[in-house]
Amino acid sequence: MKTFFKVLLFAIFIQLTACSDKTAQKNIAMYTQAWDDIINNGNLEAINGDNFDTNITLISSPENIVGIEDFKSYYSNFTTGFSDREFTIEDIFGDGNKLVKHWNFKGTNTGEFFGMPPTGKQINVSGVTLVKMKDGKILQEQDFMDNLEFMGQLGIDPFLNPNNVSLIRKLYDDFATGNIEAVGAAMDDKIVWNEAENFPLADGNPYIGFDAILQGVFARIGSEWDYWKLNDVALHEMTNNKILATGRYEAKYKKNGVEIDLQMAHLWTLKDGKIIAFQQYADTKGITDAMAK
Repeated sequence: MKTFFKVLLFAIFIQLTACSDKTAQKNIAMYTQAWDDIINNGNLEAINGDNFDTNITLISSPENIVGIEDFKSYYSNFTTGFSDREFTIEDIFGDGNKLVKHWNFKGTNTGEFFGMPPTGKQINVSGVTLVKMKDGKILQEQDFMDNLEFMGQLGIDPFLNPNNVSLIRKLYDDFATGNIEAVGAAMDDKIVWNEAENFPLADGNPYIGFDAILQGVFARIGSEWDYWKLNDVALHEMTNNKILATGRYEAKYKKNGVEIDLQMAHLWTLKDGKIIAFQQYADTKGITDAMAK
């Protein structure tokens, strides 16, 4: 009797293993075709309900990419950011609904990539992806690769955050159009703001929070100057989440009509997508001289 049960269990194991192998082979064929179509052919429409589960999830940091539309938006950065794309699955194997692939990606960065301007650099990177399938569709992916190597090949300092430049550039655009609400939204609730030493508005240093800046800086500039413009602004990305802006102040003092055209610099510090500190540098003598005439 014991022998019979051993034979029965072994037969069941063999059958389950065979079914698992068939499932894996079917998943591999579907998966390989889908990604060849998406990356090599640039067919983002292949990211659809036929190939992907509606809850497709890319395990990522700081947060996961979830859902077909967000997944499609994420990978559009690769199809629009790189020309001469060559995506190769070097090896792939699986067990039922779990797959592991070893891949290689080559291309030339000729388009915008996650908001970063094209560098024209060629890249050649490899990685591994863990995949979960469900009912013949892709349910979950998690990529592992050398991101430092990838960024280095792009010619980008991996310790810089390109989103910081975009945020500060938008800030200056909002200043120019008078969108003060958007300016405030870019700032942390406890932002520390310092005007240049000996600048007339430095009497309130440090200004803490946007309301203090609004009343102590912006409102006073609006009441004392006919206009106050920033020209020739250039942004310089620095390490430690800092952006240096250089340019010129162009303004006209209400009391005497004297105009200024002076150099300035702004040092911005950011954290988690918000501005946490500001330091102004300016030709304060030129400003005070203009006010005294």
